[in-house]
Amino acid sequence: MNTVVPVPVGHGIRIQVTGMSCASCASRVEKTLKAVPGVHRADVNLATEQATVEADAGVGADVLAAAVRKAGYGVATTETSLQVEGMSCASCAGRVEKALRKVPGVSGATVNLATEKATVTTLSTVAVSDLTAAIQKAGYTSRPVTDAPPAPGRRLPEWWPVAVSAVLALPLVAPMLLQWFGIDGMLDGWLQLALATPVQFWLGARFYRSGWKALRARTGNMDLLVALGTSAAYGLSVYLLARHAAHGMPHLYFEASAAVITLVLLGKWLETRAKRETVDAIRALTALRPTTARVRRDGMERDIPVAQVQLGDLVVVRPGDRVAVDGEVAEGCSHVDESLITGESLPVAKAVGDAVTGGSVNAEGTLLVTTTAIGAETTLARIIRLVESAQAAKAPIQRLVDRVSAVFVPVVLGIALLTFLAWATTTGNWETALINAVSVLVIACPCALGLATPTAIMAGTGVAARHGILIKDAEALEVAHAVTVVAFDKTGTLTEGKPALAAVEPAGSTTPGEVLAWAAALQQSSSHPLALAVLDRVRTDGIPVPPARDTRALPGRGVQGTVHGQVLTLGSSRLLRELQVDPGALANDAERLERDGRTLSWLVRQYGDRAELLGLLAFGDTVKATARNAVDRLHGLGIRTVMLTGDNRGSADTVARELGILDVRAEVLPGDKAAAVQALRASGEVVAFVGDGLNDGPALAAASCGFAMAGGTDVATETAGVTLMRGDPRLVADAIDVSRRTWAKIRQNLGWAFAYNVLGIPLAAFGLLSPVVAGAAMAFSSVSVVANALLLRRWHP
Repeated sequence: MNTVVPVPVGHGIRIQVTGMSCASCASRVEKTLKAVPGVHRADVNLATEQATVEADAGVGADVLAAAVRKAGYGVATTETSLQVEGMSCASCAGRVEKALRKVPGVSGATVNLATEKATVTTLSTVAVSDLTAAIQKAGYTSRPVTDAPPAPGRRLPEWWPVAVSAVLALPLVAPMLLQWFGIDGMLDGWLQLALATPVQFWLGARFYRSGWKALRARTGNMDLLVALGTSAAYGLSVYLLARHAAHGMPHLYFEASAAVITLVLLGKWLETRAKRETVDAIRALTALRPTTARVRRDGMERDIPVAQVQLGDLVVVRPGDRVAVDGEVAEGCSHVDESLITGESLPVAKAVGDAVTGGSVNAEGTLLVTTTAIGAETTLARIIRLVESAQAAKAPIQRLVDRVSAVFVPVVLGIALLTFLAWATTTGNWETALINAVSVLVIACPCALGLATPTAIMAGTGVAARHGILIKDAEALEVAHAVTVVAFDKTGTLTEGKPALAAVEPAGSTTPGEVLAWAAALQQSSSHPLALAVLDRVRTDGIPVPPARDTRALPGRGVQGTVHGQVLTLGSSRLLRELQVDPGALANDAERLERDGRTLSWLVRQYGDRAELLGLLAFGDTVKATARNAVDRLHGLGIRTVMLTGDNRGSADTVARELGILDVRAEVLPGDKAAAVQALRASGEVVAFVGDGLNDGPALAAASCGFAMAGGTDVATETAGVTLMRGDPRLVADAIDVSRRTWAKIRQNLGWAFAYNVLGIPLAAFGLLSPVVAGAAMAFSSVSVVANALLLRRWHP
């Protein structure tokens, strides 16, 4: 990621610039930085690759980042993840972000309320202790996510505060309920005080602690609202009890304060349980990591920790074992279950030379695997990083929520004060005024707003990952739901990417079987893709292949050899012309096949200076069996399809006709693919490009959202916003579908959260909600938002 991270040096800023190769590069960076308003001096040292900038205090990292990017360079940065504890609502997450961004050397910070994680982009020189100190100063605690949490030892279950609070609050709330049935069971005022006090100051102590920290930071949060509201109800009850107890039982509000705290504790406990379920995808993927591997070294087999496996090691995978590393099968054959990695429901056959992925499960045969990737470079590790990154990121719509949350608590405090003053001045009943103000404080919780977007993103990206769809970030998820055009590369995306024998046309009295057998005889030892296609066909058809001798390659033209005493030549149309052989009756077939984009090979028998045509073989790339269904599904979603390919027009048109794609652009260079994508975007379309090759990188980057097919190049997968873990084009429609459903959940959650506060606060201000009902509604709002997001876990392709 190319960002600039400033480190104050006196009145200056030090920037570690990357990508400079000569003095002119350093000069260009200097010139660009000096042009930034507010920058007084900029010096660039090419040897250390550092730029020292003296600038006004108002010149931020984003401005300098834009300047360096404009010059065409970047900087080396690191990302640190911290587990933050003590956050209760969206304003808490915003306060932590603000505190982290003030730390010298931090260029960006994102806090996810649902996962309670902070992702901080810094220079490598910024100490983690500085970050944790900033979080602690803001009123929270933190630790690096790589650190194991403290050993729990003997701990009470998490629900114990809820249970104890409920036991103490029930005798206070029950008489209020019994009054509906004409039963008077009101407890003595002093007994009510005895029951409510531990709830208020013992079980509710967390609200006071968090609220006090918020006040010290000159801000507010949900806990502050709860602490103020319940304290007001409790304090009013104590006052009334002390003043009127000698003159009869006054109306007390202990049940309101105790019930609100109980309901909020219940809501937070249910919310915590539900949030845990949203990270099931990460837990499931992490559980796939084997801890040990059986390695064969010096002829001996022994079990060692996976961390000690080295590249090139031979790993033994027995039946039923989980594959410990990424590698290539060196010995044995079996079937491997890759369902939790690729989403493929059926086991995949593996033989010598096939790649296997760490975390998959071996079925019936023993495999000997040569290690090709270990540690953080394995496919499973990259998948986990992608899913974690997507779940930690904020969708662009979340910025609106953050802006609202930043002013939410102060606005609510103002509304509560106005409610109190309005009721007190118009009715003269300050007890009622206070209780209505308490209702406003209790019901106005920004928790639901803070959870609406991240929980839906976590659930959506998690369920997508379980079915072989890796969404890189929240922005890709947001863009994918709005796609109107899907542009496909052809080779390897819609087709298998390797030639297959499409037609065999015999000449004269020769049979198709003889043409195949003789062609295969000449190519038995060849690794040419066309030769492999012929050999695959004869194996499939069970055609016996005669031996050949004196075979020799004819560079650029074909191959020649002797089969059953006949001198046979198999080669291109150019070779046919050189041998001066007339294609005769096969001329029309050859013209038709070439028009369809087929590659032709001619089989000729030679007698001295004379040659006789025996037959024609045509090769073509096979369309994937699922490609037609994929295109039909996209059309069913109202999405237009386009094919962009570098292949010839005949081949492209043939595939397009078979698949039902009407817009075909053939013989397109890689740069022209990107231009075509940009042209579609310029016309107002939201464009997804699907590809797998090195030449697809520019088009994937130019698209609104890039989809990279599994098995493609690293350039494709790094550039794309979505990676499809199977080479199945149907996953494109699946990815768009899950994106649309996730986006719908985000809209539903935000709509519910905003509507809840828009309706709830006025009702409480007008005295139509008691504090108990307000507390129940507040708890329900947060739980309902998380539960609605969890419905995404039921999605299936």
